[in-house]
Amino acid sequence: MTANLLDYDLDGLAAFCERLGEKRFRATQLFRWIHQKGAVQFDDMTDLAKSLREKLKTTAHIQALTVLSQHISSDGTIKWLFDVGGGNAIETVFIPEDDRGTLCVSSQAGCAVGCRFCSTGHQGFSRNLTAAEIIGQLWFAEHFLRKYLGVEERVISNVVMMGMGEPLQNYLPVVQSLRVMLDDHGYGLSRRRVTVSTSGVVLKMDRLGQDCAVALAVSLHAPNDALRDNLVPLNRTYPLKELMAACQRYLEFAPRDFITFEYCMLDGVNDTPVHAQELVELVQAHGKNGWCKLNLIPFNPFPASGLKRSNHSAVLAFAQVLSAAGIVTTVRKTRGDDIDAACGQLAGDVQDRTSVLKRMAKQRTIMLTPVSEPATLREPGT
Repeated sequence: MTANLLDYDLDGLAAFCERLGEKRFRATQLFRWIHQKGAVQFDDMTDLAKSLREKLKTTAHIQALTVLSQHISSDGTIKWLFDVGGGNAIETVFIPEDDRGTLCVSSQAGCAVGCRFCSTGHQGFSRNLTAAEIIGQLWFAEHFLRKYLGVEERVISNVVMMGMGEPLQNYLPVVQSLRVMLDDHGYGLSRRRVTVSTSGVVLKMDRLGQDCAVALAVSLHAPNDALRDNLVPLNRTYPLKELMAACQRYLEFAPRDFITFEYCMLDGVNDTPVHAQELVELVQAHGKNGWCKLNLIPFNPFPASGLKRSNHSAVLAFAQVLSAAGIVTTVRKTRGDDIDAACGQLAGDVQDRTSVLKRMAKQRTIMLTPVSEPATLREPGT
């Protein structure tokens, strides 16, 4: 069985080339062809020796994920559904802004954490993704978007590990993928522009700080243990005191001087002025003002949750309490909710092509022929 070269960071690719009797600089050339140019055919890699190209044809391949569907939101957000085999599918979302392009990447098929407000958690957990399946989402999206938009320069400037799954419960493949994103011979992203979101896997937070410190976002969602135990079951293993201490330790390595706390606003559950004041006290008890930022997220309802979105006035009142205490607070703008691509909506509930076709009938969908390289967009029926 040949090796999928998307599974390797640069060091891993260098070791692979050494086994073929090649020097490290050949791995660097190959790495650039794969990630910077999106090449999939070894014969296209014209600065590689012909002898190496022949070796690669019998020992390696470059295989991204099969695209089942692509949905385009009215706000320009794009959601891809990728087949990862075994009846499992994952979703990846591109969010365009005037000053950046952000890709939301999945790390698992499903999720084992089971947060009450997250539709992915209600799906349950299937398996961890490989490094090739994680970086393959960025590889496909970047090179597809360049063709789609007719540009040669990089389109994706930010990556957030906020898709399906808990990244720190799939630690090694995630870190390997992060290294490819950050490598100047790969995607050359700044550590400040790559964010890992975690529900609070404390031991792995400490390890990430030492191994590959990138920006960190923590799914907080409650100001006390009793409420967080109910909303984020992982809190029963790593309660708030331990989580906050881990955040402080992470700041010693982080590329930013703050941690972002994500807080999903749930009507009548965690959105009252009392909750806001309790949150102020929690934050201030663990550091001086400025050590963290609060990102308030409008809840995106789904039937199984039994929860409702906080009304706008409640969100503003909550934000005002935080801001008045000197805590930098933002309210996330909802993007892509008309195609179920907004925060908390990545359920991966499409498990086979029959289900995909049913959803396509209900939404404006552009289909892609399943291939291993960026395909040409075509409207259904053409």
